[in-house]
Amino acid sequence: MRILRLELKRILKAKSTWILLILALVFSILLAYLPVSYCYTNYTDGEGKEISLTGRASIAYEKERQSGASGIVSPERVRRAVEAYQACLSKYGVAESYDLPEGVYQQEILPIAPLLHGVREAFADPNTGMAPTLMEIDPKQLDSFYTVCEERIVSLMAMEQPDSPAARSKAAEMYRQVAKPFEVYPGMSSTVMDYQNIMGLLVLLFCVVTAAPVFSADYQSGADDILRCTRHGRGRLGAAKAAAALLISGTAFTACAAAYLLTVNSLFGWDCTRTSIQMMYSIVTLIEINIGELQCLFAAAGLLSVLASVSFTLFLSSRCKRTGTSLAMALAFCIAPVVICMTLPGETSGWICSILPASGTSIQASVLYAITDFQFLRVGSLALWTPYAMIGACAIEIPVFLFLTVRSYCKHIVN
Repeated sequence: MRILRLELKRILKAKSTWILLILALVFSILLAYLPVSYCYTNYTDGEGKEISLTGRASIAYEKERQSGASGIVSPERVRRAVEAYQACLSKYGVAESYDLPEGVYQQEILPIAPLLHGVREAFADPNTGMAPTLMEIDPKQLDSFYTVCEERIVSLMAMEQPDSPAARSKAAEMYRQVAKPFEVYPGMSSTVMDYQNIMGLLVLLFCVVTAAPVFSADYQSGADDILRCTRHGRGRLGAAKAAAALLISGTAFTACAAAYLLTVNSLFGWDCTRTSIQMMYSIVTLIEINIGELQCLFAAAGLLSVLASVSFTLFLSSRCKRTGTSLAMALAFCIAPVVICMTLPGETSGWICSILPASGTSIQASVLYAITDFQFLRVGSLALWTPYAMIGACAIEIPVFLFLTVRSYCKHIVN
């Protein structure tokens, strides 16, 4: 414990460490505020005066206007919403909502819009995937809305995974286990989750930069020559260095994630977090959680990704004799998932991104987007849902890379 305390003090004494930690916290709060700043509402009051609202005022107004749609998304409520939509468009003789006279959509359609989410997707053509317009849907069919949704996941997976019966079967089974009906509490959009993903990536980069010099800086300065001559200068010192870097990184990410969630949910309203994930993303999303639980799940997965990435960075640092080399290699692996997603074919990139430590918070291949997607990794005749593979890989990589780090440090030979 004494060695660990000394290593913690040594890392935290560096001015660069505090600068990075403070920047991470500031950016987390700033990113939590950005989705609010983009909220905008424009409407005409009873006297014909045009009113513009931004930020929290816009959120409050929209939540009030759509308050009638809040609550349980029962098939009956969905049917009534579709009937109201069709009646409105028929009254004005138009086929699409964007052809309505100015102000009509905001007054008659927007208040029921949350209940219309996913209706067109549920009734998409099973062969082509093309969704019908709401005017083409028979409201009577909506009495079995959730049965239609279960049929839709079968046809969707036939298109997404045509060569994997195991994936199709697993997806259908997962969706059947999702509790229905769903719930919706308007006011928050998926942008909130996108910015949480960006926050996770930024904090990961800051933690990697902090961890990169832990071993290589002592190699480069020659201090390691002296430290190795001390009583605990190899295994115990290496373990203490790695533990200190992990503890600082884990605490930093936890603090930043908590700051982000407290800020963004306080601004949008905590009631919004009770919305089912299916009512914000695809209506046939495979997991049974609400938005608040998704935020916490992604924060936990992000923490694992950060710890795995820092563990890998420590391993590189224990192998490299110069800080610049270990930092450059670590940052390259942090952005590797983005490059791989853009350059390699789907299944190949899926496997590689699932095992890379930084994939958990990557821009294009993160756990967040994997949860809202329908990709499975094939293992012989079995199918593994991508989020399970990503989280499991990070959990395994942390102890593996820590062991390799300490082993590498103990066997390091200084020239």
